[in-house]
Amino acid sequence: MTESDGSATGGADHGHDDMLTWRAGAERVLTLRERVLDRLDTEECSLDSIAGRTLSEPIVAEADSPPESFATMDGYAIDATESYPLIVHEGDVFPEDTAPAIEAGEAIPIATGAPLPAGANAVLKREEATVEDGELTGTAIEPGTYVYAKASNVAAGETLFASGDRLSPKDAILLGDLGRETVPVKARITAGVLATGTEIHEGRSQDLDSPMLAGLVRSWGGEATYEGSVPDDRDQVVDRIAALADRYDVVITTGGTSVGKKDYVISALEELGDVLFHRVKLRPGKPIAVADLPEHDAVALAIPGKPIGAHAVTTLVARPLFSGDISLPSMSARIDADVELPVEGFAYAIPVTIANDGTLTNDAANRVATPLGQTGSGLSVYDRTFNPSVLSSSTRASRADGFVLTESGLSADESVDVVPYPVVE
Repeated sequence: MTESDGSATGGADHGHDDMLTWRAGAERVLTLRERVLDRLDTEECSLDSIAGRTLSEPIVAEADSPPESFATMDGYAIDATESYPLIVHEGDVFPEDTAPAIEAGEAIPIATGAPLPAGANAVLKREEATVEDGELTGTAIEPGTYVYAKASNVAAGETLFASGDRLSPKDAILLGDLGRETVPVKARITAGVLATGTEIHEGRSQDLDSPMLAGLVRSWGGEATYEGSVPDDRDQVVDRIAALADRYDVVITTGGTSVGKKDYVISALEELGDVLFHRVKLRPGKPIAVADLPEHDAVALAIPGKPIGAHAVTTLVARPLFSGDISLPSMSARIDADVELPVEGFAYAIPVTIANDGTLTNDAANRVATPLGQTGSGLSVYDRTFNPSVLSSSTRASRADGFVLTESGLSADESVDVVPYPVVE
């Protein structure tokens, strides 16, 4: 099935005034996330498996961390407000010890990780200390030097994770320090992926979108299942979407979202539920649709069929449903070519490759962004003016390192913000 991007080179726009910006679309999708999460069961998850999981309740510290102050350097535990010399207390304090208190004017040898004795408030590291005839002298230091203070990491009763937080592998560090072996998480959001189009259903064209979309869902912490294809028959499209909506939290369709005679997905969603929006001001990827299917307790994401456009709009607009995140961290680079835009009023996701200009530094000024797809870039699908319709179909454009999201043309040598693909994937 032909997918129109509505670009200057073809396709119908049918007016732009009713379209959302891509960010407004992403924010609407984000509001659906809470409803989806509310329908999910809770399960316990071990810390080695929390990546991408969503907490079902807050995590509150039950105790101080650390439970007592301890030394972070080998040296001498002292009261840093006192003057040298100090009398060296007999013995040493090791991590396994219960530290004896020191009196005014005293110091005691201490090892890294050992509890700080009562009466001490700092550690003079061994390299800065001199002991002669049982007396310690050394560098003047401030209270708190080389001390990991009690409750400075976590205070008992402190809420450290909120319900709905999406966890990453590094969160296992703090959770483990809190004494947790498991945490309560929501069951993974499930998604059924359905390709539309008679040419795909009959095997005349390859389905390039479904594996990519399923992979994105999994990378965002969900569970994705490929549910095959459906031909361009309206009744069959309605029936398949309805059946999948009864089995999955999210139905993701590919193709059939534009305005062609055989593009039935939008009308099917209108029959099955409420289409929250159709099309966003983004190229490539404009003809996305998002629908709430309340009778099925499901959400539908209708993704356009051209693969690069499908990836762009899914990662920008649909991602928040699974990840809870609409941020786009970027890095600065210097664009090495002029890029003109075909139509005003849209955000354009321009794929670029990133290279260092040969210098030893990695400063932004030395980082070069080349528009992949522009003549001379290794993929020649447009000259000076960005062509989202043609580029959206170019599978080689997937070899870009990231994209520049812009609403205005670019001039060679200007600084641009590049969103690396790992940020959105």
